[in-house]
Amino acid sequence: MTRHIKLFIASFLFLLSGFQPAIAQLNIDITQGNLDPVPIAIPDFLSADMQGRDIGAKIAEVVRADLERSGIFKSLSPSSFLETQTNIDYKPTFADWRVIKAEALVSGRVVVEDPSRIRVEYRLWDITAGEQLSGIRFGTAPNQWRRIAHKVSDSIYKKLTGEEGYFDSRIVFVDEQGPKTNRRKRLAIMDQDSANTQYLQSGADIVLTPRFSPNSQTITYMSYENIVPQVYVLDIETGRRELLGNFPGMTFSPRFSPDGKSMILSLMKKGNSDLYLMDLTSRSTSRLTTSPSIDVSGSFSPEGQKIVFNSDRGGSPQLYVMSARGGDAKRISFGKGRYSAPVWSPRGDKIAFVRSKDGKFAIGVMNSDGSGERILTESYLDESPTWSPNGRVVIFSRETRGARGKSELWSVDLTGQNLRKVLTPGGASDPAWSPLLP
Repeated sequence: MTRHIKLFIASFLFLLSGFQPAIAQLNIDITQGNLDPVPIAIPDFLSADMQGRDIGAKIAEVVRADLERSGIFKSLSPSSFLETQTNIDYKPTFADWRVIKAEALVSGRVVVEDPSRIRVEYRLWDITAGEQLSGIRFGTAPNQWRRIAHKVSDSIYKKLTGEEGYFDSRIVFVDEQGPKTNRRKRLAIMDQDSANTQYLQSGADIVLTPRFSPNSQTITYMSYENIVPQVYVLDIETGRRELLGNFPGMTFSPRFSPDGKSMILSLMKKGNSDLYLMDLTSRSTSRLTTSPSIDVSGSFSPEGQKIVFNSDRGGSPQLYVMSARGGDAKRISFGKGRYSAPVWSPRGDKIAFVRSKDGKFAIGVMNSDGSGERILTESYLDESPTWSPNGRVVIFSRETRGARGKSELWSVDLTGQNLRKVLTPGGASDPAWSPLLP
């Protein structure tokens, strides 16, 4: 199931004589709350043949959906378009797009160069200023059209917001089937837009807490297949997996370091758990915490110099930060309730967490020093937050109350306003978002 594809990507400018793209007038500040979605028009990508037109329509559909889900854009219905474009090499009729209140326009084209290769081009237009903002060309195999669509979405997102996108990425999660009293759990993976779901295991053994490596091709997870919980590493592309050490006690909560060379995990001994660091080349381990308390759920800062973790050393589960080499830890959570499942944002500025209080569980974020705590969403049971590659969106699992309740995946952005259900084939829990794909 390889995800490495050969892509040709090039920027290109409008080729009319004397035309020079102006400095972008349309710029979206996504750091502010209460953002009104920007109306964007995305017609089907043009093509000279039937295969290209079919691919062009599907690419446009995926790009519309990607940008719409972000909550930053409003994809206008193609039925409202007044102009029918026939050639993206000419300026659009800006007045026709202003009538339908579009602020941005994406003009695209698919060229089938041979049975094994297509070329996809698009131009992004600022309708208000009447200027081209960018133009990019991609080349790949026809069956990789969906990845190209996500790359187009990422490119548009970055040009208009100034930040990296997150659409060309995947989510690994635990697929859940059956009643709560006899639930089958198996590893599954899908694109971030819920497409291309594949199962990585047969489902005979209970699995929990899958986590991606920085290369997006390897995951680590905890399994109960040998009765005692143990940590495994799985190569997604080859299906090869191996036990990560043969510890006498329970090992759990694994997570890769940012460089992929080591892993932090929790090891239970005599009723007490501590954080350990394992070198993945030598398989040697070093103990990071020595407190007579429960220390779990370690997560590295993006540069790999610090670790945030959950500990009850102060009497109740709270969040602490320490050096990645161990040593003294500083408490950073001081709100009412019990804190758990911390995960450092890829941007380095925030830490997501779960807070339980008054019988409810909430997903929140705080600055890396513990200041600026905000609750994004709360319900009967919200847990397992994971960040998008650009640190702007959090996916988490939400379980509904009752004997027939099930666990589902949801997403919310940093404003706490763009709350959306993430579609999965059945019940789902323990999501982990990959970095952008190579």
